[in-house]
Amino acid sequence: MEYKDYYKVLGVDRNATEEEIKRRYRKLALDHHPDRNPGDKVSEEKFKEINEAYQVLRDPEKRKRYDQLGESYTSWQQRGGTPGGFNWEDWFVQTPRGGNVRVEMGDLGDIFGESGFGDFSEFFRRIFGGMSASQYAGGSSTRSPRKPQTFQQEVPISLSEAFQGTTRRIELDGKQKEVIIPPGARTGTKVRVSEAISTAPNSPKSDLFLVIQVSDDPRFRRKKDNLYTDVDIDIYTAILGGEIKITTLSGNVVLSIPPGTQTGQSFRLSGRGMPQLKNPKAAGDLYVKVNVQIPRNISPKEKELFMQLKQLKRK
Repeated sequence: MEYKDYYKVLGVDRNATEEEIKRRYRKLALDHHPDRNPGDKVSEEKFKEINEAYQVLRDPEKRKRYDQLGESYTSWQQRGGTPGGFNWEDWFVQTPRGGNVRVEMGDLGDIFGESGFGDFSEFFRRIFGGMSASQYAGGSSTRSPRKPQTFQQEVPISLSEAFQGTTRRIELDGKQKEVIIPPGARTGTKVRVSEAISTAPNSPKSDLFLVIQVSDDPRFRRKKDNLYTDVDIDIYTAILGGEIKITTLSGNVVLSIPPGTQTGQSFRLSGRGMPQLKNPKAAGDLYVKVNVQIPRNISPKEKELFMQLKQLKRK
């Protein structure tokens, strides 16, 4: 079995903080997300690899175990270990004394289907797939009654998807299930899929929470349910007034610019922001900040006209 360097997959240092790992994961996940790269098998495999690495490095107990394995593997290589000769059995999921009692957490690799969140490698499955929290901590192999666990999975969506609402298809017990992500979702919004994962025979099923991550949109800045955007206008429209086209998430609208508009002045478009999560019939506002563009190069005729205007202003 091949050793996987999860730090190298995410491109972070082994001493990287949790926030650095999270930030790097989000960037890579967005770059390689299947929705952004339809039909690209290379990006699809890269996305799965990135997700697997993050599942380990985001979890303190998994990361601790992985670091211990990495130190052992590196030491073995430095001693001249030959390919295929590393003793993986010492690292496969088992009870502290080598017994055969273990708590099954379910097959996480089967949770996500077409969305690209599944297909964990053999390395992940053998090292992490069947361990409970008590086993990570070196606890007893004796099973005791416990509440069903909950699982979380980050799901990146675009701002347009957050505005309109969207869906993600997941696979549960061999069946496809479409999960609705409501309009108005923000980064950190959790969508609950009740009793989604079987953790052990004859035990209650666990819930799965999809944790939404809304990607940045170059056109808008978001603050709660309000959106902010900038628009350039020429000096003539600023002085004389006029109409300009504004892009919104629900289509283009016409904004009337009054005469004498100053650069930096903002206009509010009521109800053109994000829908409220718990009341999608209500919405925030869109604030449009105007930037007046001063021409850098003018013709002799234009210069003459501006000089005339200057003289008129002095009278």
